[in-house]
Amino acid sequence: MYRFLLTRQWVILTLISLLLIPTMIRLGFWQKHRYEERSARNALVAQALDAKPVPVERVTEPGHAVTRKERYHTVTATGTFDTAHEVVVRRRTNDDDEVGYHVLTPFVLADGKVLLVNRGWISSDGPSQTAFPKVPAPPGGRVTVQGRLMPDETTAASGIKDLKGLPDRQIMLINSEEQARRLGKQVLGGYIQQTAPEPKGDLPEQISDPGKEDAPLNYAYMIQWWLFAAGVPYGWFVLVRREARAREEAAKEEPAAEAEPAAAL
Repeated sequence: MYRFLLTRQWVILTLISLLLIPTMIRLGFWQKHRYEERSARNALVAQALDAKPVPVERVTEPGHAVTRKERYHTVTATGTFDTAHEVVVRRRTNDDDEVGYHVLTPFVLADGKVLLVNRGWISSDGPSQTAFPKVPAPPGGRVTVQGRLMPDETTAASGIKDLKGLPDRQIMLINSEEQARRLGKQVLGGYIQQTAPEPKGDLPEQISDPGKEDAPLNYAYMIQWWLFAAGVPYGWFVLVRREARAREEAAKEEPAAEAEPAAAL
């Protein structure tokens, strides 16, 4: 009855089913890994945002690479903004996905070291993309700022190409080593996304808190792939039984069809 399983059509169908099962199981484990990775990231971000602010020089120093655990930690610093050496970071979006610039202003500490401060987003609307845009001024004089610590940006991590030959005082990536060479000063590793004090007139637009990644969605995909993996052999079995019954019924009808001409004679 099941000799049809040796036909070319059924051999191919069986092989495809056998390949689909481990593939779907592996996809389920990949989604499980993504779920655990995103959950861990969300926990680290929440822990960093909830931690008590600390002076920036307790966390980073010139040449320091900001770690994953240090990222988003709230830090404070006291000094003065150096607007003469301010630059803008091209092709950055705000919460409404409008393309503009991030404003990066050196912040000179009491010991002469520099902290890079991303003061927020401004629109790129203007007479020219090559001219330095009009940037709202930061507070003058000695001031205390607060912000989320961020690692240096790289092309490998961000996917943003570090284009050369840009207009004056425009950059693609925020990198403390590059800025140290440009300024000729010691620059603390990484930079901060300013959260306080808030700008007058709401410009530049401060960068929003990092949102939570949708880890439960990966968990749902994990379950889905494993259900698919379990469903493949079940579906194969149903098709086999259906084919077997169809062939059995066809075999029963054949003798009856042969008997009718004989009766007529």
